[in-house]
Amino acid sequence: QVQLVEFGGGLVQAGGSLRLSCAASGTSVRYDDIAWYRQAPGKQREGVARIFSESRGGTTIYADSVKGRFTVSRNNVDNIVYLEMNNVKPEDTGLYYCNAGEHYWGKGTQVTVSS
Repeated sequence: QVQLVEFGGGLVQAGGSLRLSCAASGTSVRYDDIAWYRQAPGKQREGVARIFSESRGGTTIYADSVKGRFTVSRNNVDNIVYLEMNNVKPEDTGLYYCNAGEHYWGKGTQVTVSS
């Protein structure tokens, strides 16, 4: 059974940094495509960043809105995928989810950026 647990969210001031973690069990972050999504109040869920499996080159891709500020990476030993968020903006506020293989979702972690 695949389980994803996100943590690391919180309240941060604009311009600050935050690191989110997605701990996986029942699947390997090394061999699966892992994506981060977010959903702001009243808006649709949107993709933020994705890291492809090692067999697919481990490529990372980002939404234009976060390119240059966010970095997705994985720790194969601990089976965790990180989302490093730098120079955050109020529009980054939302519930952040991780997704494995387009099938499995965590329950999310809240990020709130104050101006």
